[in-house]
Amino acid sequence: MISVKPKKNLGQHFLKDSAIASRIADTLDAFSPLPILEVGPGTGMLTQFLLSKERALTVVEIDRESVAYLKEHFPSLDGNILQQNFLTLDLSAHCDGPLCVIGNYPYNISTQIFFKVLDNKELIPCCAGMIQKEVAERMIATPGSKAYGILSVLLQAWYDIEYLFTVSEQAFIPPPKVKSAVVRLTRNKRKRLDCNEKLFKSVVKTSFNQRRKMLRNSIRSLLPEETPLPDDPMLSKRPEQLSIEEFEQLTNLLEPLVGKKFSEENKN
Repeated sequence: MISVKPKKNLGQHFLKDSAIASRIADTLDAFSPLPILEVGPGTGMLTQFLLSKERALTVVEIDRESVAYLKEHFPSLDGNILQQNFLTLDLSAHCDGPLCVIGNYPYNISTQIFFKVLDNKELIPCCAGMIQKEVAERMIATPGSKAYGILSVLLQAWYDIEYLFTVSEQAFIPPPKVKSAVVRLTRNKRKRLDCNEKLFKSVVKTSFNQRRKMLRNSIRSLLPEETPLPDDPMLSKRPEQLSIEEFEQLTNLLEPLVGKKFSEENKN
């Protein structure tokens, strides 16, 4: 029989509590019969409950040991196991339409996973799973809070995010040093931003990379040298004070000023 050892370099902490796995699988019930893509199934604790939903299921697993284990213990998955890195996976090549993404996500790349989901938001109306509690709190944070940041703004611009429940360290092998949380992201009704989307991302990231500074100082790097800033009271605020709508306004305020500098840096 094939066994799988959790690998620290892959951020693996295998869930051992079947009741929690069942609850996580249930988070996608409202989106039946959309197909499901599971990220990092490991030893299949969550996979078994997803299979019971009788929906099309594909799993993406980078660990060779885990892939061999899944093939042995879940023969019905044959042909639907992708031994690949989810972060570099071309989702459009493996789906014919919308799908749900779920997983007990590796903590060391969980933020990158959600940005990958965001890049494919037109294909993914729902995403759920377990992550580090601190990351979950950042995802749902509101303006004015210490946890509010890049992840909060960029994800909330396109998804409604629910913090569903907290999971103890003892539910895993090996136990992580932090608590975990299960979240669900549901695509909101926003079709487009009221601004240049690429510039919006740059403004948000640049602002929060120097979150203790007033915006007039933090966004200076986006502008060509010697370009004067507009006299707008918004620029006297710090980034955590701005709502998504205000970041859109800020983007529109800056767009005429960034000019060729932004175009050259983002032409690829």
